[in-house]
Amino acid sequence: MASIKVACVVLMCMVVVGAPIAHATITCGQVVSGLAPCLTYLQSGGSVPVTCCDGVKGLVALAQNTADKQTACNCLKSTAASIQFNAENAESLPAKCGVTLPYKISTSTNCNTIKF
Repeated sequence: MASIKVACVVLMCMVVVGAPIAHATITCGQVVSGLAPCLTYLQSGGSVPVTCCDGVKGLVALAQNTADKQTACNCLKSTAASIQFNAENAESLPAKCGVTLPYKISTSTNCNTIKF
């Protein structure tokens, strides 16, 4: 019985130690360049360019873990702080492109709360 307990403890330690740690593989440069075609829409509204939606969909495809989603969010947050944009346009962009983001494109978004 004691050997089963020891084996379980060893197995649990192996699972914890061997668990992969998510590191962001997406870069802020990828986020910015992918969403650059969206700038006119974010600032002025109108129709959303196909290239903008391609960038939004590409961002969703690239950000597949918590670290990537938080990196993308922080990049969007800092970029949003440096440009003038219409908050309603930013909020509606994912839906207009047929995707869902786990955060709002906003300067007030707390990116640390995003979990995969």
